[in-house]
Amino acid sequence: MVRDGMRFTDGQTPRGTARAVERVATIRDVAARAGVSIATVSRVLNGSGNATPETMEKVRVAASDLSFRPSTIGRSLKAARTRTVGVLVPSLTNPVFAESVAGIQEAAAEAGYSVLIASTDYDPGKESRAIEGLLSNRVEGLVLTVADADRSGSLDTLDEVRLPYVLAYNQPERPFRAHVSVDNVAASRAVVERMAVLGHRRIGMIAGRFRQSDRSRRRHAGWQAALADAGLPPGPVVEVDFNDLRLAHRLAPHLEGPERPTALFASNDMLALATIRALRDLGLSVPDDVSVCGFDGIEVGRLMSPSLATLVQPARAMGATAFECLRTGFSGDLQGRAVMLPFTLRPGESLGPAPSEPIQTLPERR
Repeated sequence: MVRDGMRFTDGQTPRGTARAVERVATIRDVAARAGVSIATVSRVLNGSGNATPETMEKVRVAASDLSFRPSTIGRSLKAARTRTVGVLVPSLTNPVFAESVAGIQEAAAEAGYSVLIASTDYDPGKESRAIEGLLSNRVEGLVLTVADADRSGSLDTLDEVRLPYVLAYNQPERPFRAHVSVDNVAASRAVVERMAVLGHRRIGMIAGRFRQSDRSRRRHAGWQAALADAGLPPGPVVEVDFNDLRLAHRLAPHLEGPERPTALFASNDMLALATIRALRDLGLSVPDDVSVCGFDGIEVGRLMSPSLATLVQPARAMGATAFECLRTGFSGDLQGRAVMLPFTLRPGESLGPAPSEPIQTLPERR
């Protein structure tokens, strides 16, 4: 499908074939079965390099045993210039990713590139299939946000076959993976420090599933570090699915008694907005009873009542910068390239001073 100069793919197959897709072997499976590297599998199956007859036979037998179809990765390595880049994001319904995609699109259009987009719905298992779908369209490189940049089989594969890519939002510990991000730990510390200045001493966190987002883990680390520096005990951590925005039943057990939190830090703005809704459903006032602060800086937060206090990361600049890093790296080496963008704390009505006399029990539901 083509729309506004962009082609879209969701990496999915027609309804009714999901089970078959889950069982399709990847180039990584063939390499493991044959006991060779992914690059060797690519060379053998595409006839693009030398290999011993024994190695060639191992690869072909492994591919046959696994019913493996020639990988899109191998074809992409030999592709002519297509002036197309692939983009992989966890979600297009979260405005922060939509905004970064817009930044990529603008920068790509100026450079004469088209953009092919896929999303994973925060499902780490969909990443490899989505990337295969992008590569089947012979993209020259990828801008992507993955669940875990340090433990990603998909990124390992891209490293093996030397396809250029730049991570956006991810902040990997592996120094050779090019990325554009904000300092998630420092940014989260800034949120908690502001809450402490406002008198909050019991600060909890609503975190997206750590297995779905290394950003969530880093923001949790910043939350922990700031509390430790302030000499404050950690409040409750409620870990939730990114797509589960009905949170009242998850929050209620943590909002009883004298030790209940007076402030909640959400690992992204969508969860922060869901937290405000849940608190209202539980009969609590924001920020009079509980303050809330998010992370991302989506514009819709300004339109809410109360307006959302949030840590703003420059999403559009994130996408544009990642594309420029990718484009300039096509003829060079992207390894080790890292760009850290500035962040700001945006005040909002959802974050106020700690209540002087916090309630002891939840009011009856309205």
